[in-house]
Amino acid sequence: MISLNYRDSRPIYEQLEEKLRRLILSGALPEGEKLPSVRELAGQLAINPNTIQRAYRELEQKGFIYSIPGKGSFAGKLSGVDESRRRELKEKLLAAYTELLQLGEDPAGLQTLLKEASIHD
Repeated sequence: MISLNYRDSRPIYEQLEEKLRRLILSGALPEGEKLPSVRELAGQLAINPNTIQRAYRELEQKGFIYSIPGKGSFAGKLSGVDESRRRELKEKLLAAYTELLQLGEDPAGLQTLLKEASIHD
């Protein structure tokens, strides 16, 4: 279900958070489905339970999952997540665009790049 890349420069909890977020967004983890317990997933991935806990906490703060004490963590509703995620991604896109312009990138070339990306969807 989840594989981690130990050569990736990102921390393990960020990789795990991204993988779980993608599973939720793709529908592979449908709304309300129980996620593996922290101990269970730590055992499967052979990593520290604190790493799993941190990824779960980040996902819960962003609205991708919710926890019920004594029951576990579950995939959340995407309705509220969608808008906040869109806003977050737009901010990142704007920051990247601005930085590319500051590095001397041609605005027309960036627009072409975005148009090509939308064609491939």
